[in-house]
Formats: sequence, structure tokens, C-alpha cells
Amino acid sequence: MIGPVDSSQVPRYAGPATFARLPRLDQVAHADVAVVGVPFDTGVSYRPGARFAPSAVREASRLLRPYHPGLDVSPFERVQVADGGDIAVNPFHIGEAIETIEGAASELQAEGTRLVTIGGDHTIALPLLRAVSRIHGPVALLHFDAHLDTWDTYFGEPYTHGTPFRRAVEDGILDTEAISHVGTRGPLYGKKDLEDDRRLGFGIVTSSDVMRRGVDETVDALRQRIGDRPLYVSIDIDVLDPAHAPGTGTPEAGGMTSRELLEILRGLRGLNLVGADVVEVAPAYDHADITSVAASHVAYDLVSLLALKEGV
Repeated sequence: MIGPVDSSQVPRYAGPATFARLPRLDQVAHADVAVVGVPFDTGVSYRPGARFAPSAVREASRLLRPYHPGLDVSPFERVQVADGGDIAVNPFHIGEAIETIEGAASELQAEGTRLVTIGGDHTIALPLLRAVSRIHGPVALLHFDAHLDTWDTYFGEPYTHGTPFRRAVEDGILDTEAISHVGTRGPLYGKKDLEDDRRLGFGIVTSSDVMRRGVDETVDALRQRIGDRPLYVSIDIDVLDPAHAPGTGTPEAGGMTSRELLEILRGLRGLNLVGADVVEVAPAYDHADITSVAASHVAYDLVSLLALKEGV
């Protein structure tokens, strides 16, 4: 097992900025978990810049340490984790980009590697779900986001960062008995948005619900809905309040704290997690790397959950 660079020997601010200073994928014989970037933001409807997130999150991850006390696991000792680099996609053609991401993700997972993907905008969730469903069939989905992302089109276009989960339901790659949004809030175009979302099969735990019910009750409800199904977790960093994640493209007031998000994720321990993504970090709008730091810790928790599962 090859772990991260020893920070007692090489200062954290020195050397290549792989995720958590882990080895590259080409430096290990096999990776149980790979952290992969997708620098793509052509699907955004408001502020662009998420294409620069993979490098920013990697840079922020230099401070991560190898033992996770919240989950009582040393993920990099338990399984081989590596940085898989970035999936290079056409920034001028969304359809081609989606095909490229799906193909690359399928290739990376072909020998049992699980992916934690750093976007990029939320468009990338669709091809990632397509790739994971090839292996596991329709999957349960936990979607952490300020927004529903189940709209039909935007300016007549069916593939944007606001449409991936409608397309995923239409593709038949989600288990519609076990799909939920967490942390939603803010104005909508109309009540029909919620009606359409409910028709697609989604349950909703709003940001206000999390505040009123608390983390433990929220986790219990989500675990009951998911059961032992294969689970994919997709996290738009704008699920966090702008105080905790200012560097994002479509911020909404009244969001969750980073503590709430991390504690909910840790509550998923023992579930059949098969993949995850963290998207919509836009570094140009960040302050003191607040958003990138939050995203790096979210990714670290997801890696740790996968390590617990793979290391059983």
C-alpha cells in the first residue's frame, strides 16, 4: 500500500498537489479508490468557473491527514487510494463531453476501482451515474444540493447542470424507490417544479428540515429509504450556506453548515456506497479557500466511507 507523502519529511506546501498528497494512479499497481477530476463547466446557467475546481480542491487537500477520527479509520492504510488525474473533455460540446466522461469512468471502474469525482458542474453526474449503473444496475441516489436539478430543459437544451437527475430517471439508471434530495431551498419557477420532482420519485429533505430535525433523525430517515441498495452520493457544494461555501455558481441563502453535511455523510457508514461526486466549486468566487477546503473534507469523508466498505 502506498500512502500520502509524509508531511514530517516534506512540508505540506511542497511537492505535487495530488489529492491529499496521494500517489498518482500510474504509480500503483491497482487502486481500490481513485479520486478523479472533471474540469468541465459548460453546462452552467449562471456563474462559470467550476472547471478550475479539481486543481483548487487538490491544493486545499494538502492539509488532510491520514487518520479520520470521526469514522475511526485510516483510509489510506486500509485500501489503496490514488489520484486518477483529470478526465479531459471537450469544453465546446456538452454531448461529446458526456460521452467522454461516461467512457473514462467506465474504464477506470472496469477492474473494481470506486470513484470519488471532483467536478466540474453538475452535468457530470449523469455520465457518472450511467457508468456506475453498468456495473450495479439502477442505484439509490442521495443528492445534496440547494436545487432540485430535475428540470426538463434550459433554453431548450436537455443536458445542463440543472437537468441530470431527470435524465437519469428517464434512462432507468436510478432506483426510484430510493432517491432523495437533501438540503434544498430557495425560490423555484413554480409549484410544478415540486410536482414534477415528486412524480419522478424523489423524496425531499430541505435545509430547514435538517435544521429542525437534526442530523440523527435526518440520517435515520435516509438510511431507511436506502436500505442495502447500491448507493451513489452526489454533492453540489452549494448545499452549504454561502457563509460556508461562497465559491460556487448558484448560491442560495439558508443552507446547511459544513458540520451538518459532514455529520450526515458519516451517518452513512455501513451502506453500500458505490461511487460519489463533489461538484460546483467555483474558485474565482471563493474567499480564503473556504469552499475548496470544505470540498476537500467532503471528498475525504467519501473516500473514508468507501475505504470502510472496501476494507471489510
